[in-house]
Amino acid sequence: MRLDINLASRPYEDARQFWMRWGTAVGALGLLTLILMTLVITGFVNARRDRQAISEKRALIAQRDQLRTQAQQFLNRPENRTTRDDSQFLNQLIERKAFSWTKVLESLERVMPPRVHVVSISPELNEDNQLALKMVVAGDSRDRAIELARRMEESRRFAQTAILRAAHADSQTGDTEQVEIVATYVPELLGDNLRTTAPAPGNTPAKPTRKGKTSAVKGLQH
Repeated sequence: MRLDINLASRPYEDARQFWMRWGTAVGALGLLTLILMTLVITGFVNARRDRQAISEKRALIAQRDQLRTQAQQFLNRPENRTTRDDSQFLNQLIERKAFSWTKVLESLERVMPPRVHVVSISPELNEDNQLALKMVVAGDSRDRAIELARRMEESRRFAQTAILRAAHADSQTGDTEQVEIVATYVPELLGDNLRTTAPAPGNTPAKPTRKGKTSAVKGLQH
């Protein structure tokens, strides 16, 4: 029988195995630290770039608002009020000419939920010369009217959709809920309008409504 006797003052240790274990751990820790430092530096650079872009956008918005204020002050002068009123009147005529009841009703039909119909609808120009639609819809469920507002907001033809009020209505036709909705109508491009809204031969185009009158469409029912 062979006996291995260690006469050293300290126990035997395999230094190579020790350094292999701890060297691998230290190397992995260093690599992880390097990756984290890279991510931190990249995030800092991107955040700085984003802050610079936001500052530039804010400067452009402030410059635009300043120019708009100066232009508004210039148009509000007594000697320029006539020109301002004429330009606003012409803009209203242009916007009303671009308004198409057929296109509006087709767009509403695409987003109208079942058992909801339009009671009344009227267009008007807001302060930004955009076509704002104010409508009253009725149905047997308020949730369906809310669904209509959500679909309108997701549509390309409507924007800034909001519910002004909702009320319970007593009706023998089953329309127990009435909801007033306002939205900004986004018309199609002029080229698309020219291709799709050209009157067929023999058809008489509808006469535009007179200024100051409010049109109403009833019975858009699904």
